[in-house]
Amino acid sequence: MASLWVPLYRRELSDITSSHYFHSQSSGQSMDPYTAAAPPTDEWEMEIDAIESPPPPPLLKEPPKIRRLDESVVNRIAAGEVIQRPVSAIKELVENSLDANSTSINVVVKDGGLKLIQVSDDGHGIRYEDLPILCERHTTSKLSTFEDLQSIKSMGFRGEALASMTYVAHVTVTTITKGQLHGYRVSYRDGIMENEPKACAAVKGTQIMVENLFYNMAARRKTLQNSADDYTKIVDLLSRFSIHHTNLSFSCRKHGAARADVHTVATSSSLDAIRSVYGVSVARNLMKVEASDDDPSSSIFEMNGFISNASYSAKKITMVLYINDRLVECSALKRAIEVVYAATLPKASKPFIYMTIMLPPEHVDVNVHPTKREVSLLNQEIIVGKIQSAVESKLRKSNETRTFQEQTMELLSSSPLVTRKDSHSSPSLPVSTGSRSQKVPVQKMVRTDSSDPAGRLHSYLDAKPLGEQESRNSLTAVSRSSVRQRRNNPTEAADLTSIQLLIREIDSNSHCGLLDIVRDCTYVGMADDVYALLQHNTRLYLANVVNLSKELMYQQVLRRFAHFNGIQLSDPTPLQELIILALREEDLDPDSNENDDLKKKIAEVDWEEEKSCFQAVSAALGNFYAMHPPLLPNPSGDGLQFYQKSKPAGNPSDRESEHNSITHGFSFKSMNFEGNDKEMGDDIDEELLSEAKSAWAQREWSIQHVLFPAMRLFLKPPASMATNGTFVQVASLEKLYKIFERC
Repeated sequence: MASLWVPLYRRELSDITSSHYFHSQSSGQSMDPYTAAAPPTDEWEMEIDAIESPPPPPLLKEPPKIRRLDESVVNRIAAGEVIQRPVSAIKELVENSLDANSTSINVVVKDGGLKLIQVSDDGHGIRYEDLPILCERHTTSKLSTFEDLQSIKSMGFRGEALASMTYVAHVTVTTITKGQLHGYRVSYRDGIMENEPKACAAVKGTQIMVENLFYNMAARRKTLQNSADDYTKIVDLLSRFSIHHTNLSFSCRKHGAARADVHTVATSSSLDAIRSVYGVSVARNLMKVEASDDDPSSSIFEMNGFISNASYSAKKITMVLYINDRLVECSALKRAIEVVYAATLPKASKPFIYMTIMLPPEHVDVNVHPTKREVSLLNQEIIVGKIQSAVESKLRKSNETRTFQEQTMELLSSSPLVTRKDSHSSPSLPVSTGSRSQKVPVQKMVRTDSSDPAGRLHSYLDAKPLGEQESRNSLTAVSRSSVRQRRNNPTEAADLTSIQLLIREIDSNSHCGLLDIVRDCTYVGMADDVYALLQHNTRLYLANVVNLSKELMYQQVLRRFAHFNGIQLSDPTPLQELIILALREEDLDPDSNENDDLKKKIAEVDWEEEKSCFQAVSAALGNFYAMHPPLLPNPSGDGLQFYQKSKPAGNPSDRESEHNSITHGFSFKSMNFEGNDKEMGDDIDEELLSEAKSAWAQREWSIQHVLFPAMRLFLKPPASMATNGTFVQVASLEKLYKIFERC
């Protein structure tokens, strides 16, 4: 027992024997600590047996060993990246058909592409000698050296698509080339042929069948059970191909269906193809747009296409983009065009865009995305900026000469108003009559929405004389044309820690409830000089446009930090002197030296704390660009009295005092204190009144058409706005309904 007991409890025995040794010393007994290693008495044995066994010390783990993965594992991982869902496989197969100089491409799909994908074309076919290596990875006829990528014009070039499909599905290829008496059919699995090619009857071209897609990837297959959603994506893909490749015919149908969901024939123009695929209502609301540049120092490109006008309306954006005949996506260009539409048209309209951009092949890097969905352009920012400017110019000109189509609408008998639909709604949509099949509770019914301008505040004001209405239309045209050239919102903020911290503070402090209101509200009109009426669902709110615009500008300054255009000054700007000059401008007596020390102290700028400095500068810029009321009083309502000219009613000697009380040819009635012997006349300073009306009308137009669309896109309202009076709920439809129920 001792031989086993000693090594197991070495640490415990050491502690016990040491304590026992010192106890013996204190009691006058002598004991050798080395001889005390074994238990001398039964008492010790009982004490030691009561001690629990400690866990064994952890074994030191070696670093994990690096192994070379099996080739089948590597290929299956790569296949899951290249073929992400059925539409990815169809895109690769259709692009192969395009590279084969096909004139007709037919697609058949079953269960959203999971059970069957069949793509047939009438291209040049595949040689019999190439069939053994057809589905091996990195086998292609498109290039032979890496340098060929610099001038590649074909859709495919990696030789990965067919190989990837064989690792996640069962692939069968039937092909025939020109001059052959019969074709060949062969099946592939895991990149190799399952058997020798068999002779068979075939029509010109190639047919590829992909069956049981993702049969060996259970997790991927479970996430793709919604076949209807995948088939919608496939139809959308074929529609995008068909409006660009107008010299080809496309068809797409479900397996067993007699009618194709996409069926196009070769046409003479893209506009005819758009009319055939997307409908007449889309095609007639499109306008041609072009842009180009031939400056080697900046950019070389040529763009042409079609964009929707102000009469087009849709729930989401549709953008079909081809770069060097490749169907791709460009988030920077899409965002730039969205900003233009949001700032130029009301309701933050969602446009339809078809563009084709041609650049020198060496200016395009096509090898940047696993599915070739994106490309990288040389001087991309310059190209995007010039295309954005061309779109905005075309859109503004179209908006100034906008036409409206009347449609008669039969209203319910309970509706007290007779309104007209304007052409903001798509002309192809039928006007609904009678009640809808899905009834809405009475207390949830909302009289108007953002697409119906008849419900806005101005529709219920008195009609203005014709001359004044023409003047307002002219003002609107001038206001629209005075909108500055806008750049797209940068996808990344400045790479400064302080700016990133400030932006994170904005994001974390955003109020989710107010964010929903800002994103989905309907502008009703201005309630007074500062507050605007907003409608969100069944509630009506007052919103402080000064606070909202100030916060929006502050956030935009931070998010665009380091992205503004720079102004190079020959000499450094004396900021302190300029601030002192600005402070002196506010004094009644600019020549007075009173409080100069205080002004100098205020003008001292602290550059040591970067975050505080940037925050203060951004807040100052936000306040500067906020939509404050104009300096001239609002001429509407009682404000008109401020523009009445005053005429003397007393002696001529009082004219001097009258002159001192008149500012710029008009007198403020609020300054006409008791005892003043002047009376207000009926004459109005028309020139000043016209200037005031223009300033106030332009401000309101900017609030409706610039501020609110920008807020929907960019503003993240801070939580403080929920309590500081920026948003005030003034009515709730449900509560009003309860009140009227009791009446």
